[in-house]
Amino acid sequence: MNTTSESALPLQPGWQRRYTIVSLCVLAAFVCYIDRVNISVAVIGMQEEFGWSETTKGMVLSSFFIGYMLFMAPSGWLANRLGGKIVLGVAVAWWSVFTILTPAAAMLGLPILIIARIAMGLGEAAMFPSAYNLYGRWVPPGERSRAVSLLIGGIPLGTLFALLTTGWLVETYGWHSVFYTFGVVGIAWCVLWFLKAHNDPATDPLCSEPERQMLASHAPAPKESQEIPWKQMFTTPAIWALMINHFCSNWVLYMLLAWLPSYFRSTLDLSIINAGIFSAAPWLSMFIIGNLGGLVADKMVSGGLSLTTVRKIMQCTGLIGSAVCLLAVQNVSEPYAALGWMCGALGIAALTWSGFVPNHLDIAPRYADVLMGITNTAGTIPGIIGVAITGWLVDSTGTYASAFALCAAVNIFGAVVWLFFSTAERVID
Repeated sequence: MNTTSESALPLQPGWQRRYTIVSLCVLAAFVCYIDRVNISVAVIGMQEEFGWSETTKGMVLSSFFIGYMLFMAPSGWLANRLGGKIVLGVAVAWWSVFTILTPAAAMLGLPILIIARIAMGLGEAAMFPSAYNLYGRWVPPGERSRAVSLLIGGIPLGTLFALLTTGWLVETYGWHSVFYTFGVVGIAWCVLWFLKAHNDPATDPLCSEPERQMLASHAPAPKESQEIPWKQMFTTPAIWALMINHFCSNWVLYMLLAWLPSYFRSTLDLSIINAGIFSAAPWLSMFIIGNLGGLVADKMVSGGLSLTTVRKIMQCTGLIGSAVCLLAVQNVSEPYAALGWMCGALGIAALTWSGFVPNHLDIAPRYADVLMGITNTAGTIPGIIGVAITGWLVDSTGTYASAFALCAAVNIFGAVVWLFFSTAERVID
């Protein structure tokens, strides 16, 4: 990140306090996704033990998103009222406990397992609204594309780690061990968070005066009222474009998050360990391209392109490019060819991290946490219906081709909406 500012006091070279806050938030996103993704590999062993159909497996995988969707908007409101530090810390502790409880719930029966997954989703719902609450105060505009790309980069990085390690844990110690191991990692993060994090640079004793002044000059103005402008949020075209694109962008994310290991296992006949390893590569591609995209987006803005133009370029390129890859992979049966197209589908999709993802901070900086809660509610729907529909389509057709075609169509629809209705101008003061 840059350390230049308009502050009267020059920033000292070296590590800045805001980097610590951003790094801890990125680490939280990493923990969030290792806990969320582990079941996409572990469920293969669970399916074999409990005799589940693909449709039942889809129900187990999608149940998490019910709790995730239900608590998304309330978590944004809580972060806006209580601050991101306390909400995120409690949330990580909550979902880590339910990660540890997952094996016990599975042994008690399918309904109990689904309830436990829903409860875990309730906790993870607070991840991004809480982080956006902190970003609104800790990240200046010129660093937002990179900071948000790093945050969202915790998704593929956590997914990559989970896919590389979960198969080995399942094969070596059984599927139960996955949930115990990753749950403990979350508890350890909570200890670090409450020791090191702070809500506001204005009151953080570890924040230097020059950095505090710089951040204050970019911070949203104090709210004149505690009322959230709900009506304005739901009657503004740019916000509807953001909600629709959160939905469309997450369709490919959640569909492949849940089903990629099963696709490599059943379609390409790989072992559980190899399915996990093959599934990891596309997420590495996503992490690399997403963060490079953040750098390019900030460079385009500093080079004179309007922020609206940059957001449109990155979002539409990400969605359409990903759709092309998904259409191309429909009938591929050679493992490495399929792997290449999947790397393209997720890697190019990561350009949307510099499109719709930071747009919350662009158009409503004072309410970015609440807005993230609203749009991520829409973005969670694919985790429920997209994951479940994929299981039904695979059961019905015997292949993943129709699921990939549907995902491509959703992407193209989102790109058209974004092209015509999005903006990066502030629409809610």
